[in-house]
Amino acid sequence: MGCRRRAPASELLRIVAVGDEAGHSLRPDPARRLPGRGANMHPDPACFAQAVRRRAFGRALRITGVVDHGELAEHVDAPTTTSGQPDRARVASKVGRPT
Repeated sequence: MGCRRRAPASELLRIVAVGDEAGHSLRPDPARRLPGRGANMHPDPACFAQAVRRRAFGRALRITGVVDHGELAEHVDAPTTTSGQPDRARVASKVGRPT
């Protein structure tokens, strides 16, 4: 999405938009289980930054208005394990939850 390079779906992070009274927020869906229209991007901060700069999320997910990408930014910036998923212990310590 951000860098426009092709890759197998297994290497990409699925993103969905969740709507509420405040608008839409982007959520990472690494398990590929959340309902709704999804978009894929490389789980790389540079690819994420390009997608934000190009406003690609709104077009890819077919939503209008301001999109909150805070949760997605945290997920993309989190250190990853060899599986490509964020290290749960580090993410939990940032949030203040036990692992």
